[in-house]
Amino acid sequence: MRHGKVKASLSPGTTPGPTAAARILVVGGGYVGMYTALHLQRRLKRELTRGEVEIVVVTPDPYMTYQPFLPEAAAGSISPRHVVVPLRRVLRQCRVVIGEAQSIDHAKRTATLATLSTHEEGTGSVEIGYDELVLAPGSVSRTLPVPGLADHGIGFKTVEEAIGLRNHVIEQMDIASSTRDPAVRDAALTFVFVGGGYAGVEALGELEDMARYAARYYHNIRAEDMKWILVEATGRILPEVGEEMGTYAVRELRGRNIDVRLHTRLESCEDRVAVLDDGSRFPTRTLVWTAGVKPHPILAAADLPLDERGRLVCTTRLTVGGVTHAWAAGDAAAVPDSTSDQPGALCAPNAQHAVRQARVLAENIAATLHGAPLKEYAHSYAGSVASLGLHKGVAHVYGRKLKGYPAWFMHRVYHLSRVPTFNRKARVLAEWILSGLFKREIVSLGSLEHPRAEFELAAGGKHPKDPKGSS
Repeated sequence: MRHGKVKASLSPGTTPGPTAAARILVVGGGYVGMYTALHLQRRLKRELTRGEVEIVVVTPDPYMTYQPFLPEAAAGSISPRHVVVPLRRVLRQCRVVIGEAQSIDHAKRTATLATLSTHEEGTGSVEIGYDELVLAPGSVSRTLPVPGLADHGIGFKTVEEAIGLRNHVIEQMDIASSTRDPAVRDAALTFVFVGGGYAGVEALGELEDMARYAARYYHNIRAEDMKWILVEATGRILPEVGEEMGTYAVRELRGRNIDVRLHTRLESCEDRVAVLDDGSRFPTRTLVWTAGVKPHPILAAADLPLDERGRLVCTTRLTVGGVTHAWAAGDAAAVPDSTSDQPGALCAPNAQHAVRQARVLAENIAATLHGAPLKEYAHSYAGSVASLGLHKGVAHVYGRKLKGYPAWFMHRVYHLSRVPTFNRKARVLAEWILSGLFKREIVSLGSLEHPRAEFELAAGGKHPKDPKGSS
C-alpha cells in the first residue's frame, strides 16, 4: 500500500501536511459515487479502522437521488424524502464533503474544491491531495440555444425540480379555475414536455394522471380542458424498450388525449409561447425540458483523456485509459461493452450499468491497494421498464415484452429492489400500500420554495415576485 500523499485540511491559506493514509477521493455522490464508496468501506474495513486508508466523497448534495422515482414523487405517490438517500448515514466510515470539484490536476494528484465553508468565508477554493481518484460526477441537462428556454424552461433531474413541478402544475390549475381571461386559462392548462426519453415520458405520464385526478375537485375544470403535449425530435419515444413497445407507448399516450409529436423540435418559447418547427404555437406557462444530458463540466477541467462526446475514455477494468490511479464509471465514463458483438460498442449510461460498475470499480481499487489482479467489467443488458402513469407501463426484459398493468407492476418491483437501503425500501412500499387505500393528495406547497416570504411581508418588506420564474 502506498503512503506519503498530502492531506488537505480544507482551510484556506495553509499547506496540506503529509499523512500515512492512502486517500481515495470520490468525486460525485450519485449512483456510482455512493455505491463505490459503500463497497470500498466494506472491503477496506480493517484498513479504515487502522487509519491506513481514508475515503473522501465530494458531492454538492448530502444525499443520493434515486432518479427513477422522481416521476412518482412529482405525482405524489412517494414522499420526496424517500426518493433520496442520506450519504452520511450510509457512508459512516467515509468523509463526506459538501462542495464541488472545480478542477483536477491528476499529474500532481490534487483536486481544487469549492465547499460550503469556503463560500461562506469568501476565501476561494482549496486543494486536496489523493492517491486514487474516482470520477463519478454524473451528467447535467443538455440544453440547446432555444430562445426563451433559459427564462421559462423547467428541468427534471433533481428532487427539488420534481416537487417544484408538481406544485407548479397544481398552481396552474388554481389559476385556470379562478381567472376570467380565456387566454390565461388556456395557457395555464397547456403543458409542454420536450424530450421522449425516460424522464420526459414518465414525468408526463405521472403528472397527467395526477392532474386528471385532481380535476374532479375543481368545479370548472375538466380533464378534457387540459392540453398535454410531448415533443420528440426523433421518430420514436423510449428507444430503450424497443420499437414495438415504443410504438405501443405512443398509442397509449395518444389514447389519453396526449398530443405526441414525433420528428418535431422546439424552436422558441419566448413570451411563454412554445413554437414548434411544424408551425404550431402553444401559449403555455409550463415547458418541461428533458431533452437529454451531457457530461459534467468537471471532466473538461481535468487533465484526463476524453472521447468525442466529452466522456472519460475508460478500459473494461474501469481505469481511465492511459493513466494510472484514476477510475470512472457511469454517465461520466465511456466503458467498452465486452458483451456486445459490435466493435467499439460502449455500455449505455444508465443506472443498470452504473450500479454494477461501481461494485467492480470498488473491488479493483481494493485489489490495487492489496497488490491483487484487477477484474474486467462485463454485463449483458437485461432490458428496460418504464411507467406511463398509474397502472400503465411498458417493459422489454430478457427478450420478453410486457405492457399495461404487468409492465407497471414490474417497473415498481424492479425499482423497489434497486433503491438503496432497507429503510428506503420499507418506506416506499408502505407509501405505495397507503396510496392504494386512500385518495391522492392534490395540495400545492409552492410556498416551501420561499418560506420567509410571509414573514418578510409582515415585517414591512416586499412580497417576492413569482418564485418559479416560469410559472
